[in-house]
Amino acid sequence: QRKKRAHMNRRAAVADGRVLRSSGNVFVDLESDRPGEKKTKINLAVAINQNIRARKLTQDQAGRSLRITQPKVSALANYRLGGFSVERLMQFLNALGCGVEIVVHKPGTRRVARTVVTAEHRQDR
Repeated sequence: QRKKRAHMNRRAAVADGRVLRSSGNVFVDLESDRPGEKKTKINLAVAINQNIRARKLTQDQAGRSLRITQPKVSALANYRLGGFSVERLMQFLNALGCGVEIVVHKPGTRRVARTVVTAEHRQDR
């Protein structure tokens, strides 16, 4: 019920032209389906695309490394991620030599339950 009220208040504020504070997830703000999954996919794709650029791979070369076709690499490069699962994107990072860690926190901590993907940035490349 509280969630529905917040949704209605947000819509009313938008209709009135008021500026609203972001939730931190654009997909939540846009009331998208499965916002956590979409944000996770985007973050993984950013890491993949940064790795491909850093290695100066062509889309054809990247496709061979990831074992996908060049058109699929193009979709990935343009963040058209509907055809990729989170698991598959993590496998792509592994194929590029990147480690992927998933950390599960115990319930009862003061943290809000959420999924976070971060990429380690290295200056030596």
